[in-house]
Amino acid sequence: MSAQLVADLRKLLTREQVLDSQEDRFLYAYDATSAKSMPDAVVLARSAEDVSKVMKYASEHGVPVVPRGAGSGLSGGTVPAHGGIALSLTPMNHIKEIDLANMVAVVEPGVITAELQKAVAEKGMYYPPDPGSQAYSTIGGNIAENAGGMHCLKYGVTKDYVMGLEVVLPNGDIVRLGGKQIKNVTGYNLVQFFVGSEGTLGVITEAILRLVPKPQAKKTMLAVFDQLDTAAEAVTGILHAGVTPAACEIMDNRSIVAVEDYLHLGLPREAEAVLLIDSDGMPEAVESEAATIERVCRSVGVREFKTAANAKESDDLWKARRAISPAISRLRPTKMGEDICVPRSAVPEMVRRVQKIADEYNLPIVVFGHIGDGNLHPNILTDRRDKVEMERVEKAIAAIFDAAVALGGTLSGEHGIGLSKQPFLSKALTPETINLMKTLKQAVDPRGVLNPGKIWG
Repeated sequence: MSAQLVADLRKLLTREQVLDSQEDRFLYAYDATSAKSMPDAVVLARSAEDVSKVMKYASEHGVPVVPRGAGSGLSGGTVPAHGGIALSLTPMNHIKEIDLANMVAVVEPGVITAELQKAVAEKGMYYPPDPGSQAYSTIGGNIAENAGGMHCLKYGVTKDYVMGLEVVLPNGDIVRLGGKQIKNVTGYNLVQFFVGSEGTLGVITEAILRLVPKPQAKKTMLAVFDQLDTAAEAVTGILHAGVTPAACEIMDNRSIVAVEDYLHLGLPREAEAVLLIDSDGMPEAVESEAATIERVCRSVGVREFKTAANAKESDDLWKARRAISPAISRLRPTKMGEDICVPRSAVPEMVRRVQKIADEYNLPIVVFGHIGDGNLHPNILTDRRDKVEMERVEKAIAAIFDAAVALGGTLSGEHGIGLSKQPFLSKALTPETINLMKTLKQAVDPRGVLNPGKIWG
């Protein structure tokens, strides 16, 4: 099959666009999880027409196709679970237009998130979605996973910025959805149908993205708390006071200690939690919001409150948050990064339950994340080579998901289901809801060629 597949694809495209060596195929066999599965061939797409040719062929011959960006996903979504074609969109990496009049950017799917942010910033604009992988993740992958980031509380997630799409359907048809217009209720909202679909419904080949004016000013604050509940109370108080921070991040004690051991920033090792808070906007508004944030934090009993005096101090304060992943990765050979979302009011209880799960299964679990929108990242530190310990890890993961759902939350806030979370899907969704998604998938992709084996298996 592989030899014939490669020969056929090279007839459709060019020889250089189709890779078939074992070394090349291995590079497309995994993502940022530990899951691995070799594709039979790799296609480097250069245009929507290339993608259309591949999808028509795949649909006619029943060949699986897995769309792929930078491979930085955290749920196994781009792993070729059934072999077939790994369809790389990274060569399609052009920013086609930055339209200042309409405040949009038109981009290909392989554009790196941070590069788009830099390009629009040079023109006085701002693209807010900022996943932790922004330095290397692609816009197409962000859209497919509905990626979030640290500035979701005020600005929203990727779906809030996708105004239009060009999508290649599983049968090879190319459709254009939405556009630069702000209002559009002409038929179904098919743009959002594809956002967050994890590459199972269509291949994104172009996106029209909403931009906002670049904030004129910003202040960064660090609040230290002796009790986790007090930190959560501060967040609620800030929001009720009429302030929506640009970012509001929490680090629990284990993450504080890990970062302090790593960078020696002077973080309070005995604190139960710290909050990192950004306010941005017009200079006068930022000053007022920062004062309100400080007042609220002091009113609930903050131990220490610090405001950055300039951009350098702001960057220094954010070093701690950005260093969590490398800091905890030093502690054990394997880091299992999970992604749950609960109502804001449930964050303290969720963290406590994770701490209890860590004790019950004798595992170090670090918790950090976006407290402002209830999106937490429990990271289990382990050694995948230790089969006995990994059995405890699997039980702990299931317990974390059970706790999240019990508190009114869900399995994922920004990483998606992919391969890694599909065994737990029924914990969060009813059979009727899952069947509805399967029905939609069947209608668009009757042969099941596009990213098979994902979400529900």
